[in-house]
Amino acid sequence: MAEKVPVEEYLEPYLDGYDEVLASVCATGRRLTREELAGLRSRGERAAEAGIGLRLLVRAHLSAARRARPSGARAEDDRLLAAVEQAVDAFAEGHERAQTLAVRQEEAARREFVDDLLYGRSDLGRLAERAERFGLLLSGAHAVAVAQGPEPYADGFPVSRAVEASLLARFGDRRILLTTKDGRLICVAPADEPDVLTHFAKQAYAATDGGRVAIGRSHPGAGGVVHSYEEALNALDLADRMDLDGPVLYAADLLVYPVLTRDRQAMADLVGTVLGPIRQARGGARPLLDTLTAYFDSGCVTTEAARRLSLSVRAVTYRLDRIHRLTGADPADPTQRYTLQTAVIGSRLLGWPEREL
Repeated sequence: MAEKVPVEEYLEPYLDGYDEVLASVCATGRRLTREELAGLRSRGERAAEAGIGLRLLVRAHLSAARRARPSGARAEDDRLLAAVEQAVDAFAEGHERAQTLAVRQEEAARREFVDDLLYGRSDLGRLAERAERFGLLLSGAHAVAVAQGPEPYADGFPVSRAVEASLLARFGDRRILLTTKDGRLICVAPADEPDVLTHFAKQAYAATDGGRVAIGRSHPGAGGVVHSYEEALNALDLADRMDLDGPVLYAADLLVYPVLTRDRQAMADLVGTVLGPIRQARGGARPLLDTLTAYFDSGCVTTEAARRLSLSVRAVTYRLDRIHRLTGADPADPTQRYTLQTAVIGSRLLGWPEREL
């Protein structure tokens, strides 16, 4: 087991030069200079960033004061400093306990509010009152952005802190709520501040090392936050199922997909009827289905589809002709293309042909 380093060694960088300052003060009776006070503030900031408690620092400075007591000073002075050190330590301990409890209570209240806000589980009037405490004014319209990355995130994680710091530096306090839920980063912003969610998306994409962000539409009232949040979640789910490109998804651009999946049985019938025959092809339905997907995604340009599939133009043309013969629908015919493309979208939404309809 490694030898434990005494606590005093951790404190040495934050007490550097303090003995000399005290000695000078005792010798001359002067007050601390502006530069000395600035240095103490700077060391205090560094100590806080290093996670060193205020109580430990105060005790260390009082101990340094006792050591700096001029030789020949009265014993009563030494006892007084010892008592002050003990009293301040006890006072700081009580203060830390209360502060820790207050922080935990605040975190619990904030988490409860976030859950109620995103799931709409509370009385809307009461929710609006609580929202003001956390910087939101729910009488207006809001939009929600949700970011997910390769790993889950929580409040206080480096990724969360980095995104929050960037938002605060750029926009300050503009009634923005940044939080986490189910491992995702979430930003709630007023509808009249669209730049907030755009900046959030950019920063979250960078901080999550290439994650994906979805932005719901703006809706009024407390219920509007729930609606926008659900739209953003659905957009992320849709992006996974449809293998959609792009780091930022806007729910407003994906409204056609919920319409297509509203009647699942009708969509399943369309996929089975239109695309079912390509199961007969050599190698099954997947190669021809991928060809149709690449063809439609490339704007029905055969050369671009061939590039995406790493095939020759001749091979893609052969596959499209094979699809025409099997299904009776010509991908190059504008009137028949829509039916085929809708069926292809439906197959991706339903997971066909890997899943049975």
